[in-house]
Amino acid sequence: MSALEWFAHKPLGGGIFWIQERFYESGNRANIWLVRGSQRDVVIDAGLGLRSLPDYLRDAGLLAPAEGAGPRPLLAVATHVHFDHSGGLQHFEEVAVHSAEAAALLQGDNYEAVTWLSDREVARPPRPGWSARQFRVPPVRPSRLLQEGDVISLGDRQLTVMHMPGHSRGSICLHDKDRKILFSGDVVYDGSMIDWLPYSRISDYVASCQRLMELVDRGLVEKVLPGHFNIFGAERLYRLASNYISQAGVCHKISTCAMKSIVSIALRVTNSRITS
Repeated sequence: MSALEWFAHKPLGGGIFWIQERFYESGNRANIWLVRGSQRDVVIDAGLGLRSLPDYLRDAGLLAPAEGAGPRPLLAVATHVHFDHSGGLQHFEEVAVHSAEAAALLQGDNYEAVTWLSDREVARPPRPGWSARQFRVPPVRPSRLLQEGDVISLGDRQLTVMHMPGHSRGSICLHDKDRKILFSGDVVYDGSMIDWLPYSRISDYVASCQRLMELVDRGLVEKVLPGHFNIFGAERLYRLASNYISQAGVCHKISTCAMKSIVSIALRVTNSRITS
């Protein structure tokens, strides 16, 4: 299967494209965002990597430069290193990730990547004889380590890094302040927030949700482009964040701790390369 068959995209206007892996039929299917700038293009998250995303972007004409101009540099930014977001980073020359998860990305498929992929989730295999048991997140050496407040310049637009741990220790959002757009990764999407994975932490998640609410209160976000499911607005962002905070009490912490223990055991049993 070619990259053109595996992926599909939808233009959202303003130089932003929404890309998905057509045959990965799962709630874990991550949204991939291409943001085009005057001097640099950025891909936010990269999917499983079963086909080459850069090949798709080129073949679909999404990286076409302005007339008479050369190709712009292309940077892939991982909002975090979970397998559904980081598997495709192997195909990019320039990769950025928060420093807290750089070692996990460099190691490749491991406990922190929380790889869960089954054959039933892949409607059409990417090549004959492929099975989910073969899937691994390849090790990638990041070319740029990100920190809170870093700015990724695309020329005519700037994306500010917001370190928002909770779902994972290196989770980030990217904020386009001028256009009031938030690329939220798995920090928040229109579904249940997951805080029971390795390196998830409820107290961090509460603090991150408080920051999200402050963005809305200050009128800094009007549109959220999340790591999964559909796009939503500021009102929904505020409600999702405030609901998480209100539910993060003792009962939630106890149930989450139990779930996290089960998940941890399952991952350590199924994965021979375990991070410390």
